[in-house]
Amino acid sequence: MTTTLDTPVASYGGGRPNALRLILSGLTDIWSRRRLTRYLVQADLSKHGADTILGNVWWILDPLLQMGVYVVFVTLLVGGRSDVANEDYPLFVFAAILPWKWFSSAINDSILSVVARERIIKQVHFPKIVLPVAATVSGIVNFAFGLIPLVVMILLFYRDRLAWTLVLIPLVAIVQFAFTLGLAILASAINVFFRDVGNVARHVLRLWFYLSPALYSAAQVSKVSANHPEVAVVFGLNPFSILFEAYRAVIYEGRPPSWAGLLVLLVLSLALLAVCTYVFKRLEPSFAKVL
Repeated sequence: MTTTLDTPVASYGGGRPNALRLILSGLTDIWSRRRLTRYLVQADLSKHGADTILGNVWWILDPLLQMGVYVVFVTLLVGGRSDVANEDYPLFVFAAILPWKWFSSAINDSILSVVARERIIKQVHFPKIVLPVAATVSGIVNFAFGLIPLVVMILLFYRDRLAWTLVLIPLVAIVQFAFTLGLAILASAINVFFRDVGNVARHVLRLWFYLSPALYSAAQVSKVSANHPEVAVVFGLNPFSILFEAYRAVIYEGRPPSWAGLLVLLVLSLALLAVCTYVFKRLEPSFAKVL
């Protein structure tokens, strides 16, 4: 027998709902089931912390270890032959690793968020869209923990880069959240029907990271694009070109980000979120059958 969680799920009557109605329904589901989302986030964080010896300490150690790998690689193997390694390079690369870890983990977790709860989906009636939303929100907690080593690094080793602009990090993170949430919702829905999405996503995310100005700056990309115009096109279409530069502006350079670029990305991200919500709600009635 099917049961329900929280308030009843919206019903559309007999006919097929239009796109706007589906989008509004999805957004309403996200807001009305925020308590359920909070419960799923808490359960996910507790499970991750209980699965390892160090528990939640890994949220602090992991970005630091990733930073160490890239710093050793770039400064020892590449830095001697090029200008890739910037001044205060550990802080430079950490400002990109931290938001990327949030994005990549949110996408990977969201891909499995629906299929991993096959049994409860078949037994309990609730809006499935809260599952990728919870996975994305969990990433925010990891991101917040990652700010701890960031502040410690600045206070201990890069005090000359300490600036008031650090308080602008949440504003950049809001734009990233909107963009990440849209992709997370879409990926979770598609993976129900095509289980290869997770394998493909791992390779796409790896390539995406290296095609983003994470280990190098936008200025260095401009030098390359002088002889290879297609490079400028690729980076111009990459949302993380804007996000990484915005994070670096407030963390590494101590200046406000390009608000115009962030505003454009926010508008596009909200449009993406609406489209992905529509796709999810159109596919949602088939989840129980396919699973």
